[in-house]
Amino acid sequence: MKKLTKIALLVLFSGTAVCFTSCNDNDDTAMTPTERTLYQKLGGTTMVADPNNPGQMIEQGRLSYRSVVDSTITLIVADIVAGADGNLGAHFAPIVAEVSGGNTTNVAVLSDNLTDFFSANTGGGATNTYTGLNMVDAHNPATNPRMGTTATDANYDKFIGYVGAAAALNGVTDTAIINDVVAVLESLRAPIVQ
Repeated sequence: MKKLTKIALLVLFSGTAVCFTSCNDNDDTAMTPTERTLYQKLGGTTMVADPNNPGQMIEQGRLSYRSVVDSTITLIVADIVAGADGNLGAHFAPIVAEVSGGNTTNVAVLSDNLTDFFSANTGGGATNTYTGLNMVDAHNPATNPRMGTTATDANYDKFIGYVGAAAALNGVTDTAIINDVVAVLESLRAPIVQ
């Protein structure tokens, strides 16, 4: 977990958004910005060095998501270990028990799955695919043994708070990007809160 924490805290989230305009021969037509996907706003397909895998490259959009996902996991686990009020310990108990026993495999799987899910579903294109469980099954302990219990709205609000804190740790301060991330998370509330 120390390596995960160091890496998650060292990688900065790219919050720069660039708008493109189109023009035509009609001077009376106002130029409007082209709508960019959230993945593009987070760096898109620009290839950068992967800090977790020396000598390898990664898309900046994917790296941005992975950095926030890893920071979110780190914050959740830190609160569980500290016994913070309202933490999500019951939900992640199976994974935390594995980590306590020295097995970090499923934490890596969780990070990869979340990174895949957000990258694929926010404009990551053909290079990012999600092959995990659907959101209902992924958050139902009856179909996913890595989920300790079902979530309430209060639990999900707490999770969104962790994501916000993780984004801040990774340098995300652009209000438009934060609002886009919250909109994506809110769109998932119904299938996750069962």
